[in-house]
Amino acid sequence: MDDEHVRIDDLSAHLGSYFKCPSSFYAVFDGHGGPDAAAYVKRNAVRLFFEDVHLPQTSDVDDAFLRALLNSHREAFLKADSALADKSIVSSSCGTTALTALVLGRHLVVANAGDCRAVLCREGVAVDVSQDHKLSYLPERRRVEELGGRVEGEYLNDHLSVTRALGDWDLKLPVGSTSPLTAEPEVQQFMLTEADEFLIIGCDGIWDVMSSQHAVSLVRRGLRRHNDPELGARELVMEASRLHSADNLTAVVVCFTSPNPVESCEPQSRRLRFFCLSEEARSKLKSLLGSN
Repeated sequence: MDDEHVRIDDLSAHLGSYFKCPSSFYAVFDGHGGPDAAAYVKRNAVRLFFEDVHLPQTSDVDDAFLRALLNSHREAFLKADSALADKSIVSSSCGTTALTALVLGRHLVVANAGDCRAVLCREGVAVDVSQDHKLSYLPERRRVEELGGRVEGEYLNDHLSVTRALGDWDLKLPVGSTSPLTAEPEVQQFMLTEADEFLIIGCDGIWDVMSSQHAVSLVRRGLRRHNDPELGARELVMEASRLHSADNLTAVVVCFTSPNPVESCEPQSRRLRFFCLSEEARSKLKSLLGSN
């Protein structure tokens, strides 16, 4: 099992009152070539993504703040990658994909390098908020080929099925050079609305066997039964296992709203009551109505 994940529901416990609005941080790391790279990034996540980077000097969440925050996430991915170049930390053949999700009030910042995926549930519809970095994605394939990367089928340099990852320094050019295999993340910012119910982040073992919509529908049904995101993540992993995923399975579910509960039983049928009147009773009723 080379996967790792981070779940920090309250960032203020680690950063104090830096962020003036409720904040949380989640991440998944899918290691390869051994567990050490993913374990290192998980163990040092708060330092790498918040303490050692240039966070905005102001904590007012405006456009300038968000631009600086997106840049700090790019910086964090690249610094983590550089740290993994130290062979005393991990083997040069060891690496990890990485996806992070930072929630600041109604703002969502997603950064991704690799084939982990983040999916929003928007009124029951799956909305991908990250891009899988594989050779099957044409812009990535072009980028790799333009930089001299060797493509064999769906593999980069006969070895990796992803085009972005932290570590894997035996497949990269020296630090400071532009390499076909890169740790440069795609970072995106979204404004959450009342329509956004929850977020799923998961490693590729989930997405190998089910679509984003399948995952969203499954988790949504579960949350309407039990309103437990941790249980929802477990049910998602169990479904991927049932579908015979051949990879490690890791998922995190982050709820933004409380689901509308599903009725535990069918509504009771309306009961109809029938009355029978004798001929004598009908005659008396007719006479009474006629007199009025």
